[in-house]
Amino acid sequence: MWQRFTLYDLRVIGHYLGTLILFFAVLMALPFATALVFQEWEPAARYLVAIGIAMVAGCSLRFLRIEPGRLDRRQALAVTGFAWVVLALFASIPLYFSGHYTTYLDAVFDGVSGLTTTGASLIVDLDHLSYADNMFRFAMHALGGLGLIVVALSFGLFGRGGGASLFSSEGRSEHVVPNVVQTTQFIARITFIIIAIATVVITALCLAMGMEPTRAFLNALWVSTSGFVTGGFAPMQLSVMYYHSFPLEVILMVLMILGSISFVIHSEVWKGRASAFFRDIETKTMLLWLAVMAFVFTVTLASSPFNDILAILRRGLFMIISAFTTTGFQVVTTNQITTSFSNGAFLTLAFIMAVGGASGSTAGGIKFSRMGIIFKSIVSNVKEALAPDSARVVVSYNHVGKRVLTPEVVKEAMTVFILFVITYVIGALVGIAHNAEAIPAIFESVAMTSNGGIVTSLATPGMPATLELFYIFQMWAGRLEFVTLLALVVEIVASAIPRPRPKDRL
Repeated sequence: MWQRFTLYDLRVIGHYLGTLILFFAVLMALPFATALVFQEWEPAARYLVAIGIAMVAGCSLRFLRIEPGRLDRRQALAVTGFAWVVLALFASIPLYFSGHYTTYLDAVFDGVSGLTTTGASLIVDLDHLSYADNMFRFAMHALGGLGLIVVALSFGLFGRGGGASLFSSEGRSEHVVPNVVQTTQFIARITFIIIAIATVVITALCLAMGMEPTRAFLNALWVSTSGFVTGGFAPMQLSVMYYHSFPLEVILMVLMILGSISFVIHSEVWKGRASAFFRDIETKTMLLWLAVMAFVFTVTLASSPFNDILAILRRGLFMIISAFTTTGFQVVTTNQITTSFSNGAFLTLAFIMAVGGASGSTAGGIKFSRMGIIFKSIVSNVKEALAPDSARVVVSYNHVGKRVLTPEVVKEAMTVFILFVITYVIGALVGIAHNAEAIPAIFESVAMTSNGGIVTSLATPGMPATLELFYIFQMWAGRLEFVTLLALVVEIVASAIPRPRPKDRL
């Protein structure tokens, strides 16, 4: 029997959402400070107003006082599920009034895209966006890439109550260390170290290209952040092509790969147990999958205008890594994707984005762990069919230690896999219903649901509102990996349906 949200549940959910909104107001202080430093007075006024609105809303919700330490699984799912959309609405306020969006819904789209690290953008005239607005876009990437709840827990915003429930509600079930807060702090520390190192190196590259020091540092910080959290936003309209630098592309490829690796594996390597990475089922699945897809993609590009073999390898490798990490950086123009890529190259990139990176990483998609488990399940079924009736078939796999393949693990992997595929198909049908051709509609649907961000001709400023709303839903659902979203929908529906009154006793 489904449980309903009670008044107390709503107070708890509101209280925790208020905490997240206040934290988001603090995050907006970063672009506000950036505007002051660079004397961008109009953006400074926008962010000051947005901070005020967020603080009033957050404090109002915080007044829904609750007993400390009371947060169950259902409430945690609701807090996590609502947080991505609620914070995107607050993010849309300063973005829309920047004058770089055709409609308000486009600004909401970018807010959801930034927080879910999809990286698709409907911004107009990106090349002339203020430093403050750019800083805000990449701050959203950092917050969303690590996870709203992970970042909040690392700062101890929720106290001691409900940490484990909130952590798992964001799709993270594996702890780096036994303590949830220490786990989130480790994730934040690893992220800071990697981004800091990359920023220094890329700053040097940008200075060598002739950029002035401040701009070089900011561009390096932004693309380093976007690359590691597999976000996809870029400070310039041409994305990575703007820099015309192969060394920069190599650094970004390394960053994207690091971001797509589970933080649990990062922890094992940090502790000196690098062999855990090579034994892991995700690593083996990734190498096999990428080897096949790289071969297919290279063959499909052979008939494209990129007749130089080095250009094919350079662009092809970068696009494959950008797709499988679900980052969304591009080294080919959108026009080249839609007009020069063959249908085979199109669909290959879509397949790569659909699977995504590793579980427990910043990447989106179905995840290599689930694909590996499904493959193991197929092997198990074949073994059982060939084994004698009296034999007991046990299939094991390595994922931070040796594990036995159980029906529960297979069921979870298959459930999420099927939900992703169904959403990919429905999204494609929605695109086709809006007069799009089949292959671009499939590609765009996969890009949104997997939080991949490589878009073509459908996701454009001022697109039909119905299509845009569905894409926003896909980004949200894909980031929550469906389980949290479905549980939230069931709870809301159960709460909305009136209960039958008990019959009067005679």
